[in-house]
Amino acid sequence: MARMEIKDRSYRIVGYIDTDRDGKQTALDASYRHVGYYDPRTNQTKDASYRIIGTGNQLSSLIHR
Repeated sequence: MARMEIKDRSYRIVGYIDTDRDGKQTALDASYRHVGYYDPRTNQTKDASYRIIGTGNQLSSLIHR
């Protein structure tokens, strides 16, 4: 699994995106709480409650800055 840090303009970490080997991604806030998921097979982004947010990878928009 690979982890990417998401930073704000002041270079503070505001969240993370973890990528599994199969390409699925999980977005976490700075406190490591799950905020969303992206599945490249279905090309859908879902929030922490698994409600569909939209098509394409929109995980970074779920991480509040």
